[in-house]
Amino acid sequence: MNKNTSAITISALGIGLNIVLATLAKALQIPFLFLDTLGTILSAALLGPVFGAITGLITNIITSVVNNPVELPFAIVNMMIGIVVGFIVKKFGFDFKIAILTGILLSVLAPLVGTPIAVSLFGGLAGGSMDILTGWFVKSGQKIFTAAFIPRIMSNLIDKISSCIVVSMLIAKLPGSLLNKIKG
Repeated sequence: MNKNTSAITISALGIGLNIVLATLAKALQIPFLFLDTLGTILSAALLGPVFGAITGLITNIITSVVNNPVELPFAIVNMMIGIVVGFIVKKFGFDFKIAILTGILLSVLAPLVGTPIAVSLFGGLAGGSMDILTGWFVKSGQKIFTAAFIPRIMSNLIDKISSCIVVSMLIAKLPGSLLNKIKG
């Protein structure tokens, strides 16, 4: 399998993982766990920032058509995750410690990018479980950005750190010969 075929296959796998795991997490109603970017993180870790961003973009295009059009503007968040992870892995690798630190960084960056989208397009609500907390913070006197940001950062701390750890563990289990073929 040549490098282009490997990259397309891994990106498609990442898109599928994003969609299937997000659907599973939603069906099981696991609080603060979305798993909707695990495939993006995997693609970015294996292929770099460009394929990570492409994986994130295509995921949100598909989910906005199949599930909910509200998901399309958040493609920017998923793309940013792919870019950040791709650059971190190029510079530092993706062992357990780097995965945790990357998850913490994504836990802040994703809400910093996603909250303005949610506030400007949807009044801070995006139709998810976090809307309850957002409403509660608004009622308690917080400004809409803060009210929308706090629940997002809380949930992302669990979701992004968990996703990065899982990807780190998956990569650690891959044979070195396969990793060499993927990375060229």
